[in-house]
Amino acid sequence: MTDNTTTDAMLAGYRVLDLGQYLAGAGVTRMLAELGPEIIKVELEPIGDPARLLPWVEDERSTFFVENNRGKQSLCLDWNKPGALEIITELVKWCDIVVENFGHGVLEKRGLDYESLKQINPDIVMVSVSGFGRNSPYADRPAYDGIIQAYSGLMHMTGDPEQPPSIVAFALADTVAAVHAFAGLGYAMLHRERTGQGQHVDIAMVDSMFHLNGTISVYHKSDGEFVPMRRGRYHPLYCPIGLFDLPEGYGVLMCLDRQWPYLTEAMDRPDLLTDPRFLTGSSRAEHQEELIPQIQEWILSFPDNESLLETCLAHRIPIGPVLAPVDAIGHPHFEARDMVRLVEDPVLGEVMIPGYPFKFSAQPDLPDLVAPLLGEHNKKILSEILNYGPERIDQLRSEGVIHERSR
Repeated sequence: MTDNTTTDAMLAGYRVLDLGQYLAGAGVTRMLAELGPEIIKVELEPIGDPARLLPWVEDERSTFFVENNRGKQSLCLDWNKPGALEIITELVKWCDIVVENFGHGVLEKRGLDYESLKQINPDIVMVSVSGFGRNSPYADRPAYDGIIQAYSGLMHMTGDPEQPPSIVAFALADTVAAVHAFAGLGYAMLHRERTGQGQHVDIAMVDSMFHLNGTISVYHKSDGEFVPMRRGRYHPLYCPIGLFDLPEGYGVLMCLDRQWPYLTEAMDRPDLLTDPRFLTGSSRAEHQEELIPQIQEWILSFPDNESLLETCLAHRIPIGPVLAPVDAIGHPHFEARDMVRLVEDPVLGEVMIPGYPFKFSAQPDLPDLVAPLLGEHNKKILSEILNYGPERIDQLRSEGVIHERSR
């Protein structure tokens, strides 16, 4: 049986009730888990978190589930039975935090919404992640990552302007919302430490994504002259910013006014610096059809990427190659930052996952965590936290209130 507890981590001693599924909810507790709280993941029978079915699945074990649920204890319930809801509400009394990402009205029907839970535990901090938030005319609409990419404007801004919008292949909306929820939870807990007051943190995935938007102010102040649109390879308002062909593959060059003289020096083209067409970033953008081919020709004059990047680095010119996710394996940056990790799983053996992005000096070492089997911690949670005896636990099992599975 996995324990996943650690006593010297930053959040040791806190207890979290995780009602999250898939990624937007489970992603919040995924980040919490590395900091050492006790996390009780409530899963619903018969399959538990549906993420257990997402690819890659081997030996009935999902790498997606492992990646996002290490360090959690699994309590598997049939919450259509009254005994299951009683267990959840009893656990709320002993928890500091509740995290959930159910659809609108699901928890309200079962008396597990914030207004109900704070009657049980006034100190509770509850974090809800949903597509459109709790206070929206769209609150009851189902939403997944791609739907939110569409609603938030991200998809409209991604791709070539002459082509249809393009979806970002990462689960960007789920992950960005989870990070926003993780941040909001931290401040809610700080507020509780100072005042003793719990609260509800309501995170909408579409709000989190829309918050990334840096174009609406330009639209507003230009009186609509600038309409945000997919820009394709090059920035429409500032030059040179965009995607260029490198000697090997592709790369992004970004030169603002401060770096523009460095680029002309590296190119050995002082004439570009004094050319009236290219004096400012905006004037360069107006004339980028003349300028970009000259920059592109210079980039391709190098025999390989290494010599190009060395020259740009020597002149403090911001440039970087386009890397595939697998290029991170063995890459000096990702290796030095421990951002590609091999973790052990009792079913799959070694699993490669992205590393932890937060680096805390108070907790430089991360704990060894394991993702739970379905219902693996039923007995432990019920006996150690709720003081249920063996006979009562056996009865709950025979009544179908709790469930276990070997994956």
